[in-house]
Amino acid sequence: MAWLPDGTPLPGRLFIVEGIDGSGKSTQLDLLHKWLIASDYLVSFSEWNSSPLVRRTTKRAKKKGLLTPTTFCLIHAVDFAHRYQQQILPALKAGAVVLADRYIYTAFARDGARGVNPQWVRDLYSFAVRPTVAFYFRVPLEESLRRIISGRPVLKYYEAGLDLGLSDDPYESYRIFQGRILREYDRLVDEFALHVVDAADTIVHQQELVRSVVEPMLSGALRAEQSPYRRTLAMEHLSGRYLDQATQEARG
Repeated sequence: MAWLPDGTPLPGRLFIVEGIDGSGKSTQLDLLHKWLIASDYLVSFSEWNSSPLVRRTTKRAKKKGLLTPTTFCLIHAVDFAHRYQQQILPALKAGAVVLADRYIYTAFARDGARGVNPQWVRDLYSFAVRPTVAFYFRVPLEESLRRIISGRPVLKYYEAGLDLGLSDDPYESYRIFQGRILREYDRLVDEFALHVVDAADTIVHQQELVRSVVEPMLSGALRAEQSPYRRTLAMEHLSGRYLDQATQEARG
């Protein structure tokens, strides 16, 4: 179950992933998503900073360097509130499985690292549903930096924390900023009972652990009508384009 702030249970399930950049959380959520779809669960997906309501405003403000730590916090809160009302809450009320790549804990960690009052940020997001499970992919800072910098030759202004005046060098600023976020996440583990996953472990072992936690909580979750083609492919652990292609051929 997922729960409203007043403790009222909702029929859906909300599984979220958190972690600093380079933790591999998105990869693990994608694998979980494919597994759930192949098992015929009705799944809704939501991603941080993806609401069309404020996308253009956010992009313009970041490009011109207009965001202070407080306005940065507020614009992401608006983004979350819109996705919450339009995607997350309706799906949970219907009994579906909701997967979220980052949730309110991202705001708690990032805004805290930017010096915004922690209690004020928590109050700002106090309307949010309590997730069924919140996974925190904990990765050593140096490993995170290696993964990000090797695949991203140019760091963005806010991504690197350059707005905070930590260092004139983007990579050093990024290192300091990510270290701050990592410390904030470590504080959140006990406060919100985050389920810690060793993100330095193998991808396969991480996914096995995630599924072992999720699977017992799926009983009663909304499922789609299963076609014979889906059933056969699911038994063979096939998903993604293979599953979609077979379904389209069957309908054609």
